[in-house]
Amino acid sequence: MNDPHLGVGWLRRFHARPEARRTLVCFPHAGGSASAYFPLSEALASAADVDVLVVQYPGRQDRRRVRQVGIHAMADQIVDELAAFRDRPIALFGHSMGATVGYEVARRLQQHPGSFPDLLIASGQRAPERQSRRPVRELHADHEFVEELVELGGTDTRLLTDPDLLSMFLPPLREDYAALRAYRHRPGPRLRCPVVALTGDRDPRVSVEETGEWAATTDSSFELRVFRGGHFYLEDHRLEFLDTMADLLKRYPPSCAEEPIALVDGFLSPASRPVK
Repeated sequence: MNDPHLGVGWLRRFHARPEARRTLVCFPHAGGSASAYFPLSEALASAADVDVLVVQYPGRQDRRRVRQVGIHAMADQIVDELAAFRDRPIALFGHSMGATVGYEVARRLQQHPGSFPDLLIASGQRAPERQSRRPVRELHADHEFVEELVELGGTDTRLLTDPDLLSMFLPPLREDYAALRAYRHRPGPRLRCPVVALTGDRDPRVSVEETGEWAATTDSSFELRVFRGGHFYLEDHRLEFLDTMADLLKRYPPSCAEEPIALVDGFLSPASRPVK
């Protein structure tokens, strides 16, 4: 596949699978970079029939001189770059802020003739309408961001104690948090693809009930899977998370039927709609 813009704009590819039946687009958390999904890309290269693309947000690594934009503008620009990959179904996975961006990309993709998302996996994030009613906390001083990162976990402690590393890491994190605070969900059609929501049972920012509200974003099937752990359960239980991703991509094949999925052994999976 001719993809001259990979490595220049929003999209990165670590393990090319141009022959795959489906594309999986991954969206990092706030402050995260594309390289965070290298292990996932590597694992799925052999375990699932997908070609993995990873989004690189502005302000980090090779895009450190590019300024962040709002989440709706991010989704618009990412969808434009995905035009070269609309020859096959597109699944989307995002963690934390990435779940919000992935959702907005999914909404835009289903508006394009001949292009559609066939699965959205949203991890570690409140449902979009809940985010609008309860945005992330407003943080100002550097130490407030450090305290937030310590509480959420998932960040190398060496990064949090090294002033030089913090000076590189905190500016894009500030911009990501500003984008999240400014985000407002816009009314519109619900998704037509299945949605799977993942969360840790001890996430200090997102409850299991709030995660279940992702059911309201789709007219198709919904599934909730709850892991042991906090906000970065996917790092604390990496092998379980990688196995789960491979399993989901097989259980929801490209253009899969829109029937609700049964409960899965080994996971806390409530009914297909959240309990009120």
